[in-house]
Amino acid sequence: MSTFGISDALCARVPALQAWLEHAYLDIAPVAAHAPREKGSIYVMLASEIAFANCRDILIDYREGEPRFIRAANGLPARVDFGAADMEFACALVGELLRPSGTPAVGDSASARLMSLASRIAMSDATVLIQGDTGTGKEGMARFLHARSGRRDQDFIAVNCAALPETMMEAMLFGHKKGSFTGAAQSSDGLFLAADGGTLLLDEIAELPLNLQAKLLRALQEGEILPVGATHAVPVNVRVIAACNRDLAAEAEAGRFRSDLYWRLNVMPLAMIPLADRRGDVLAIAAAMLLGFDEKHNADDPFVWPTGEAIAALKTHQWPGNARELGNVLQRALVLREGEHITASDLSLIAPAVAQPMMHAPVHVHAPYQRVSPIQAIVEPVIMPAARGRPTRLQDIARASKLDAVRHALREADGHRALAARKLGISERTLRYRLAELRTLAMA
Repeated sequence: MSTFGISDALCARVPALQAWLEHAYLDIAPVAAHAPREKGSIYVMLASEIAFANCRDILIDYREGEPRFIRAANGLPARVDFGAADMEFACALVGELLRPSGTPAVGDSASARLMSLASRIAMSDATVLIQGDTGTGKEGMARFLHARSGRRDQDFIAVNCAALPETMMEAMLFGHKKGSFTGAAQSSDGLFLAADGGTLLLDEIAELPLNLQAKLLRALQEGEILPVGATHAVPVNVRVIAACNRDLAAEAEAGRFRSDLYWRLNVMPLAMIPLADRRGDVLAIAAAMLLGFDEKHNADDPFVWPTGEAIAALKTHQWPGNARELGNVLQRALVLREGEHITASDLSLIAPAVAQPMMHAPVHVHAPYQRVSPIQAIVEPVIMPAARGRPTRLQDIARASKLDAVRHALREADGHRALAARKLGISERTLRYRLAELRTLAMA
């Protein structure tokens, strides 16, 4: 875990920031800003201490007024300005600016303990079984284990077992020899050999057929694989991480999963906690996602802050879809927001009692909507899909109205985005978000 410094003056000025960083799985230590520092170190300090800062540091201006995040540029460090009203999100934002690449966002003490355990597990070569609901970050945890292991310089290969064609599973995992089956025009190493020396993530491991589970068990026990059509086993050095969104012990008890394979996989179990049970992570994950969206779409426009009401809504929502749902909510909010901030109304959160059944309920759309192509979506009226038995909601109407306004503005501007953005009174960046939403609707 990387070590970061926080200036004594900043600790005295904003003690809440120090407390957040210490609970966010970041090794943070108070330092004197003027003192000599180690090469490559990163400090968080007051803006008034800029004379002691380098371009990798983060400056904090704690004052009342509009919050803002200024990216590092032209040799100047990044800067975060905020007051008491925006304290909570600002702390989460600073934490995610410091967080090393490949480390999951953390803001909850339970998650910090889990990450600490994972760090110890990572240093071994023991097989790991990660279980948790969809969207709880199982693949992110697997990548973290690889990055902290002695195999970090070798390949990390992730495969979704549910996405493998059943007839080709064995060949894709263990490889095959030329001519071993119809269509095998040449030999292939397979995923185990591709990950040799590194880490192989077998996601949705419960989807493997029973006959293939037996061959996987042998590969784990013996450290060798037998490619399809081969007569001699091939040794492999692979650290296997298995992931599953079902209770694998219950699957084994029901006979749908080999119990001997289950016990071979369950050497180092890690249970991912639902987002609703780690409320402290919500803002950390939101900050990380907003930083990612910001960097990906346009680093020239101002960073979009959520309001206090939006923060409160994010913290109280139950998140049945976990981090994946949170990402969708934030992306929609960036596309549909009217002002320079994300407000509570921009989030379009659905109560859990409504959201859960909708995960399995069929969705009916109007015929014209089904026929819209990605290109037509820019020039044709927006028709929002409606769920069976549910009346059209005001937020659906408002959403359609916003996207329809984009369509009209583009038509009047003959497709010129800058002009269309000026007509709408929004930035070009916001226009791009809304165009992305139109394309998503068109392809749904």
